[in-house]
Amino acid sequence: MFRKILIANRGEIACRIARTCQRLGVAVSTVHSTADADALHVRVIGESIGIGGAPASESYLRIDAIIAAAKTTGAEAIHPGFGFLAENTDFARAVEAAGLVFIGPTPDTIERLGDKASAKREAVAAGVPTVPGSEAPSEDRIEVERSVRRLALPVMLKAAAGGGGKGMRAISTYDGLADEIESAMREARNAFGDARLIVEKLILQGRHIEVQIAGDGDGNVIHLFERECTLQRRHQKLIEEAPAANLAPALRQRILDDAVRLGRRLRYRGVGTVEFIVTGTDHYFLEVNPRLQVEHPVTEMVTDIDIVEAMLRIAAGEGLPVKQGEVLCQGHAIEARICAEDPNDSFMPSTGELAHVRFPSSGIRVETGVESGSIVTPYYDSMLAKLIAHAASRDQTLDQLDRALGETSIFGVITNRDFLRRLIALPATRAATFHTRLIDEQIDALAATAGDIDPEALAVGAFFWMMRQRAAASGNPWQSNSLTGWQMAAADDGLSPIPILHLEAAGDSAEIRFAPLQPDGSMLIGVDDDRIRVQLSPLADDTFAATVNARCETVRIVQKDQAIFVHDPRRAHSMTAIPYLRYISTDAEISGELRAPMTGLVLKINVTVGSRVKAGDPTVVMESMKMELRIASEVNGIVTAVHFKPGDTVERNAVVAVVEPAPQ
Repeated sequence: MFRKILIANRGEIACRIARTCQRLGVAVSTVHSTADADALHVRVIGESIGIGGAPASESYLRIDAIIAAAKTTGAEAIHPGFGFLAENTDFARAVEAAGLVFIGPTPDTIERLGDKASAKREAVAAGVPTVPGSEAPSEDRIEVERSVRRLALPVMLKAAAGGGGKGMRAISTYDGLADEIESAMREARNAFGDARLIVEKLILQGRHIEVQIAGDGDGNVIHLFERECTLQRRHQKLIEEAPAANLAPALRQRILDDAVRLGRRLRYRGVGTVEFIVTGTDHYFLEVNPRLQVEHPVTEMVTDIDIVEAMLRIAAGEGLPVKQGEVLCQGHAIEARICAEDPNDSFMPSTGELAHVRFPSSGIRVETGVESGSIVTPYYDSMLAKLIAHAASRDQTLDQLDRALGETSIFGVITNRDFLRRLIALPATRAATFHTRLIDEQIDALAATAGDIDPEALAVGAFFWMMRQRAAASGNPWQSNSLTGWQMAAADDGLSPIPILHLEAAGDSAEIRFAPLQPDGSMLIGVDDDRIRVQLSPLADDTFAATVNARCETVRIVQKDQAIFVHDPRRAHSMTAIPYLRYISTDAEISGELRAPMTGLVLKINVTVGSRVKAGDPTVVMESMKMELRIASEVNGIVTAVHFKPGDTVERNAVVAVVEPAPQ
């Protein structure tokens, strides 16, 4: 076994790899960008080398800097984690050339499998069925367009060099095809340094099934059963489980056999994942990810095999840790990916400081790279954490996962936590009758209630705000009954005659009035026209016993500056407190100012000063968290100013361009 390794990654996967190394007595070091200098993985691991600027191209994708860091820390081997350089042949070769061990497949295997087109050729040679499509990847837009038209719609554009949904576009119309190809190439180049695309027939009602394999490099390859990864949005997985539900035993065996046969053909070394699309009783090879997968924990839970340990032992020359007959699948495991993104706004990434983070303390596996105070930047993937449930049956596991999501609080950025709860509650999810486009088809129902303003949650937040406002003056504001929010004459119900506070939430604003605190600790609070009686009793840390009218429940409440976060049993609420005298009411107007929806990098400017645009025309293309964002004009008019150029970093809400409204 190695004495010391370097983890060439960040976030939750760096923390997870380090945990296995520490259990095995293997010393660990890591790397960080300037944006990650105070990140959790840096503090957990304890030894980290700064390797460059915040963009991945200036840090986590710098082969020379990572190898230098390994030598500086005395590491014998490098674990790439997933993403970044994990599937980069040049990196694997450079690691070996530097006299270090690459903890993963051989460079030859990565070259043959890391490229989707060459992997497809290997699958054909191994007798594994493949999806019809282009024979070779291309970064020639005209050639890619020819392939699309030759194959006929619908088709899928795929980045040849990558995964994780980056550089992928489902094409169902020829309108705007050139722009979609260009966008996919640009996203692929930014994510993987390789813009080449392949084109494949799009299977609309399929299931995404993948097989975890492990090989010793000498031709011995085993499988660790399969995973179901069908619940996706924008081709990125949200829920994964093992084993796959409702999969016919004969079909499962064919899929497992094909994955192993392909691994044996390549004399696979290390761990990898062979992915398939399943429709009816047929299955087709999609790709191989020659690395550790994000969703590997569900396989670990049902097989009781530490996949990171297997990677380390294979790379150290110890061979496979188990034989095929020793691999058993017990119970059911399901993983949910919590991401910093807004499901109600086309899954727009969300950035900022995490004011408060709390995960379940027991009964669930948590993999994360964040904590209270962590900064979510626009430079990397939006995933914040993974919750993994494991129980005897699938229904029990889903119930356990739902409870765990309900107990998770992440305040300060918008997350998909509530969306995930609704997703796993869908009848199609519970019955495992889903397909890869289920989320797209059900998006209205899944996001329908997330943005509604909740007067009772606002009342709880207002009560908390008032108690904090009066804490200094009153010593213990939770017990003083002399508190009121206003000193003028009150109405008959005791409420202040004018608002004391405005709370903004879910794109709306509510006027808040307070009555005096009663001897029993309750207070009547006016939320616009609603009258709501609230009582809060501190329990521990951020947790309170809340009585709202006649309902009693446990809630979490956190305030940071003017932001108040209330997490009740139904969902998490975010609100901004604005004292009445500072509140300025403005009528909503359509503005000619085009503002950045979040911090990111300008990729392309489609207009110049003097350009005439129509409402809806995309004027600026940005990238944030590896996703492209298009800023469209809200009005018909003429561009009067452009404030940035490609390559510039812009802050959230910055004016990137100005359009003067004009008739067309």
